[in-house]
Amino acid sequence: MPGSGRPESTMDGGGVVRPTMRDIALLAGVGIKTVSRVINDEPYVSAATRQKVLGAAHQLNYQLDMAARSLRRAGQQTQSIGLLLPSVANPFHGQIHRALGDVLAAHGIAVMAASMDDDADREQAIATSFLRRRVDGLVLTPIATSQGYLAPYSGALPTVFIDREPHGIDADAVVSDNAVGAATAAAHLISQGHTKLAYFGGRADIQTARERRRGFGEELGRAGISVASIPFLDGLQGEDSAYIATRNLLTGAAPPTAIFSAQILVTWGVMRALKDLRLNRTVALVGFGDFTLSNLTNPGTTVIAQRPEHLGRLAAERILARMNGDRQEPRTYIVPTQLLPMGSGELPPP
Repeated sequence: MPGSGRPESTMDGGGVVRPTMRDIALLAGVGIKTVSRVINDEPYVSAATRQKVLGAAHQLNYQLDMAARSLRRAGQQTQSIGLLLPSVANPFHGQIHRALGDVLAAHGIAVMAASMDDDADREQAIATSFLRRRVDGLVLTPIATSQGYLAPYSGALPTVFIDREPHGIDADAVVSDNAVGAATAAAHLISQGHTKLAYFGGRADIQTARERRRGFGEELGRAGISVASIPFLDGLQGEDSAYIATRNLLTGAAPPTAIFSAQILVTWGVMRALKDLRLNRTVALVGFGDFTLSNLTNPGTTVIAQRPEHLGRLAAERILARMNGDRQEPRTYIVPTQLLPMGSGELPPP
């Protein structure tokens, strides 16, 4: 009844009740014109209101029609995809960008890339900006705690996650074998005779960092080394913080004889400190992530190579498959890591 506040759903030809924009407006507590603006992806709607409307549409199972209207009008495609990466300062992400772009360019698809600067608040804003530009798909490295904001588009927008798995949405993901790679690093240092190790990690709220910490710790346990006896320095955000932490640890009481650094920028900070302290040929080092000229340092830097070019190519293949109608259940594709011994990780304990 009019004025009752109850949804006024319609019925399709098959007798199935279908929600309307009025239903969404009632549930979201906004006007029908606002719902129309969101569904048609028009500007001048706040992020909070847009999310409220999308959430109501998803709750009412309206998202497929909405996505079809806003993303696939008249079957049009823009021959472009949006790529969201955590930080362009990290060469790992640059290599992913290049590999993915090379594959897609061969198919006439342009890549629009953006850096989130490891800021979770920017993730949804940038993703929404790409949607307004009607990209044909998204490839992103998630940093926010949930990617549920993309759920309303899941039926019409091909999406692939790279380097980290998503939360709040089911989609393909292409990731490194982080725990196994970190365990391999620990096993390698232990095999050289080291028992006094240290772990240098990035942000603990990021999935890859947690997996690397877990793999490293589990390998210590298998070797009979107490995790409690090992310094775990988490939360290092870049080269400078890793440099300071390394100097403090190595100039303190009972310094380690070997270090595992779980991220490229952290590895660079550790390397600088070892060189400045003239310990680069004394303290063993294994870093997670290969980088250009890693074999030209003195000694060469032993790394766990992630093969970002493999990650980028596989992600490109998956987004192409989804864009071409692949409807198989989403899955996670794991790319193996590889130990590359180059000198630093083979230094024996003094």
